[in-house]
This record gives sequence, C-alpha cells and structure tokens, in this order.
Amino acid sequence: MARRVLKFASLAAATTGIYVYGNKFLDPNDFGVVRVGRAIATTAVITYDYLTSLRSVPYGSEEYDFLKSQVHLRSAERLRELCCANRGTFIKVGQHLGALDYLLPEEYTRTLKVLHSQAPQSTRQEIEQVIREDLGKEIKELFASFEDTPLGAASLAQVHKAVLQDGRTVAVKVQHPKVQAQSSKDILLMEVLLLVVKQIFPDFEFMWLVEEAKKNLPLELDFLNEGRNAEKVAHMLKDFDFLKVPRIYWELSTRRVLLMEFMEGGQVNDRAYMKRNGINVNEISRNLGKLYSEMIFVNGFVHCDPHPGNVLVKKCPASGKAHIILLDHGLYQVLSESFRMDYCCLWQALIKADMKRVQKYSQRLGAGDLYPLFACMLTARSWESVNRGIDQAPVSASEDVEIRSNAAAYLPQITQLLNNVPRQMLLLLKTNDLLRGIESALHTRASASSFLNMSRCCIRAVSTYQKSKSRSLYRRAQISLTEALSLWQINLYEVFLWLKGSRLGNWVIGLLSRMHHSTH
Repeated sequence: MARRVLKFASLAAATTGIYVYGNKFLDPNDFGVVRVGRAIATTAVITYDYLTSLRSVPYGSEEYDFLKSQVHLRSAERLRELCCANRGTFIKVGQHLGALDYLLPEEYTRTLKVLHSQAPQSTRQEIEQVIREDLGKEIKELFASFEDTPLGAASLAQVHKAVLQDGRTVAVKVQHPKVQAQSSKDILLMEVLLLVVKQIFPDFEFMWLVEEAKKNLPLELDFLNEGRNAEKVAHMLKDFDFLKVPRIYWELSTRRVLLMEFMEGGQVNDRAYMKRNGINVNEISRNLGKLYSEMIFVNGFVHCDPHPGNVLVKKCPASGKAHIILLDHGLYQVLSESFRMDYCCLWQALIKADMKRVQKYSQRLGAGDLYPLFACMLTARSWESVNRGIDQAPVSASEDVEIRSNAAAYLPQITQLLNNVPRQMLLLLKTNDLLRGIESALHTRASASSFLNMSRCCIRAVSTYQKSKSRSLYRRAQISLTEALSLWQINLYEVFLWLKGSRLGNWVIGLLSRMHHSTH
C-alpha cells in the first residue's frame, strides 16, 4: 500500500511537471518546489489514510462510521494546514468548501470555516509596493493618514482604513502582491492532483470545484470588475432603502487597488451587537431574505459571498432604521433566463409541496433520478419535511443533525449531483448555505416570512417572463390579474400570521371562540 501511495505521489509530481513544462505560458520557476511538494505530500497522506483506515472494517457498522468520521477530521485538518501554508488560492478554495455546510461532511466544514479568520496579511512594504505600481504615487502623497493594521484580511486582499487629503474617510482594498502570479498555477496544480485522486477513488467528483475556480478567480482578482458589480447591484436594488453599498472612487481604483466609501457596523450574525444597539433581529433576517430573493428570482444577478464579514448591520442615528451594508462585490453569479425560470418554478413547487413539479423542475435542472436528494440539498430539510411542506414547521435540532449526517452518508451522490447540475447552480448552493448559517446564528431559520418573500419574488418573476413572451394584450392583462390575485392572497395570509402571533390577534381569536361556544 505504501508503494501504491508513493507511486501516486510520483505520478502526481511527474504529471504536474508535464503540465507545467508543456505550457509555454507558465514559468515553472514561479511554482516553487516547496509549494508543489507540500500539496502533493498532503494529498498523498490524505489518500493513504482513506485507503488504509477503513479497509478492514465492515461497511455500515458503527465502528466504520466512527473511523470514517475520524479520517474526515484528520484529512480536514491536513487540508486546512495546506491552505494556510500555501495561502492565496488555496485559502479561497478552502473557504468555499467550508461554506458548504449541508453538502459536505461536518468535519470538513467545521474545520475549514476557520480559514475566514486565518487569511494571510501583506506587510506595509508590500502594500506600498502595490499602491506605488498601480497608482504611481506613495501612500503619504495620496492619503493624509493610512492605518497600518488592516480592518480585515482575506485570501486575495486586505482592507485598510485611510483618510484622503481632502478629508474623506475611505476603505482601501489592496490585493496581495503574489496572488495574481500564483493563482493560475495553483489551479493547475489542484486540477492535476484531483485528476490523480479520481483515478484512485472513481466516485470522487470534485472537478467542479476546479472549474468554478478557473472561471471565478480571474473575475475576483479584477477589482474594477468588483467596482462595477457594486454600482450595478446598488442601482438594481435602489428601492430597498435599508440597503447600503459603499460608493466607489474610480479616480483612485485599479485592477489591484479599490477605493471605497468607508462604512462600518456589526456582523450580521452578531446577535449581541444587535441587542446592544436596539436592532430587530427578525427585521434584519427578513430584509436579508428580501434582498436575496430579489437578486436571485427577479434580477438573476446574485452576490455569492454573503459570509458574515461581508454583510454588516448598523442603526442609523438620524432615522432609527437598521441598515444592511453589503461588502465585497467580487463574486457574482449571472443567471440565464431559462435557468432562473426553472429555479423559480422549483421553489414554488417546494413551498407548495407539489412533488410532481418538484420532480419535473429538479430534473430540468440536471438532478435526474437524484431529485429527492437535490430537493433536500436546496432546502437543507429532510425528505419528510419536503413532502409535508417546508413552510409548515421550522427546522428541529434532530432534523438539522439528520441533514448534516446525510451529507457524509450521501457524499458520492452529492458530488455526482454537483457535477451534473448547471454551473450556475454551484454558487447558488454555496450562497444558500451561507444565508442559512446566518439565519441559524440569528435563530430565524425557515421562518414563514422568508418563504412568503420568496413566493412574491417568484410570482413577479414568472409573470414578467410570461408577459414578455406574450403578444396578446388580453393574455398580458390576464397574467397581470393572476399575478395581482396571487400577491393579494400572500398579503392576506401574512396578515393572518401577524394576527395569530400578536396579542390583538389572540384576543380576537379568543373572542370568536367564546362567541362560537356560546351559540352552541
């Protein structure tokens, strides 16, 4: 067995060499023997652990499940150490995996989540170098003050608070200097290693991860693209007065440096901060749901990195209203019209517990015969809850444990699904899991109001699409009337839920009940 792993490591190294040396656009000297060797060694050790630790234990036994959990945990820790050591792209991919709470074994997601707080920091000299190269001036020429300690450091960049010469306070996002050069080579290395691992474990279907990184990393490394995304989403959602998006200062922005309006607040999952500042947790959760329903179902332009560090909340002293501040606009998913309509119809079917339509639209989105698993992945609910109706009862602790356990038990099927669904779905699944994590922290998971907001957006989106395809004035009027009636029904149901949960509502219901009993 040891010989087999050694052979695997040699094969990986040789294949990497062929890839790198055979590509005239890559300089093999930039790869770094240590960087490549570390990745190969970690992959080999993880592979050897899975091959040997579970070999002599009966599949499905309690001992097998226990040992498998231990192997998952050891492997996740080794992967985390690799990400921290190789930094940059490795941390970015590790963070992505850590966000897939209900799609990967808990040992992996729990271990890799810490990568959000263990991102590397560039030195003051490195920051000065990037600013000098991109803006052509020294920091002291551009800023009246510039804080050395970053407000936050991420896998690709870090943000500093500064004051411009004219007195404006700004946030300066500066890319780590080596990330640009290393990113394409890191992805290539990951691709080779995953291909080799797939030869040993045929059920291992994680090539979608490399494909996503190939597509998204170049966009995330272009800060001008991030600035355009910020302006687009601010305009798109301008009717939501509770949403704040930092203004971009284009005259001092480049592909590696982004100057923004400085905004601060508490993280969206910080209940203690909200309590101290008199912010209504349910209102924040409801408004966040509105934002994302509008982005996904109506506009098809989705901010796909809503981890708590990118979503802040703050109470406006003047108005007393709570604002949601949306940061880091580098990663967006643009949904095609056909995908968006199928996704709308699928969620409508899930909310109504219409199993025939759940099967139909799941299969249209690439789930095939695995549509029950797909429905559970989308909703993070058990199949029993999906059949009963996901809006009928909140998630219980036992159901949450069941879903997380199934992520480990059905890992081969989950990876097969992720390989088969449209690429647009992958970032939506990650976004769903991040939003669910926020709701869990706020204790607002699966509230009825969130499903009502989703239903409204789905109805509006489908009606707008149908009207755009119809040439008949009568048909368009008919669609508009149906839309208005459906939205009115939702509003009426929402009033009923409010009455049911309020003191006045309980008093009215009690009075009607007593009147009913007295007539009999």
